[in-house]
Amino acid sequence: MSDELIDRALEVIAKAQHIPRESVTLDKTFQDLKIDSLDAMTILFEVESEFDISISEEEAASIRSVREMVEGIAKLVAAKQPS
Repeated sequence: MSDELIDRALEVIAKAQHIPRESVTLDKTFQDLKIDSLDAMTILFEVESEFDISISEEEAASIRSVREMVEGIAKLVAAKQPS
């Protein structure tokens, strides 16, 4: 996972939640950040747009923390890269 990818993902979450960027870290859970299921869907759409990826409902339903989201983004972005 590149620092750039992590920074972009954390920025998307912070903007979508209207919270300071520095309060969003990899160690935070969605519960810590008071992200409910509706907020999570908004973040999901923003992440898909920012990274030009598609996240399945099954994948989305299992994400409970910032780290899980960033790791999922990294996998999907890597899968898009030509070999």
